[in-house]
Amino acid sequence: MSAVMAARRAPVGPMLARQTWAEFLKLWRVPAFSITSLVLPVMFYAFIGIGQASEEVSPHVTFGAYFLASMAVYGVANVMIFSFGISVATERGMKMDVLMRATPLPPYVYLLSKCITAIVFAALTLAVLFPFAYLAGGVRLDPSAWVTLATRVLLGSLPFIALGFAIGYLSGPNSAVAVINLIYLPTAFASGLFFPKQLLPDFIQRISPYLPLHFFGQLGWDAIGAPTSESVSTDWFYLAGYGVAFFVVALWAYRREESRKFS
Repeated sequence: MSAVMAARRAPVGPMLARQTWAEFLKLWRVPAFSITSLVLPVMFYAFIGIGQASEEVSPHVTFGAYFLASMAVYGVANVMIFSFGISVATERGMKMDVLMRATPLPPYVYLLSKCITAIVFAALTLAVLFPFAYLAGGVRLDPSAWVTLATRVLLGSLPFIALGFAIGYLSGPNSAVAVINLIYLPTAFASGLFFPKQLLPDFIQRISPYLPLHFFGQLGWDAIGAPTSESVSTDWFYLAGYGVAFFVVALWAYRREESRKFS
């Protein structure tokens, strides 16, 4: 009987493709998410980066290039946290998780489709930000530096998927936005994504080296040739550690929700 049921099980590939497309359309049709994700990093770059884009922050590195790396990190992590944190919390409030539980769709396909959708939106964010920095900010990098920056920020953003997932299951649909803004925006400023850390107050400079966005930011700054306080391997190591911690919290929150609703 089990062999017959296994033979009748729908293949994972088509299920994942269709669910991913549905997730993408769902987010794309919400202007508060799709437009904000694509425009917000560009808007920050226009307000802060363009006016002093030609100034050097270190030898052979302009502020325009430095701020491009910062906004790439900020924009991609923003997509990961908001797409998971808010959408998961909202779907919980609408009982969508109960509906999905009643369908034959495996939970891992549902979650994986959200991960893929977030990565696609993150790539679209970079596809808008990079040309804007090139044209408006006069940023000129070697082709390899553009590729390295894009690759690092996309891979380095994966731990923040788990963070967004954890927030989505630990906060309510009405409080998720406030919780994310309360956590993410101050952390972004304290990590030096908007202004070099040496311009921040002393007590924030002492906190900054322990924040996950600090290590994520350093991966971006190193890609464009800016000096950093740790090696790339150290940044990856600490970022992976944060990713494991976020995943453990997210898994605990998910299982708590499942146990409360379905056991």
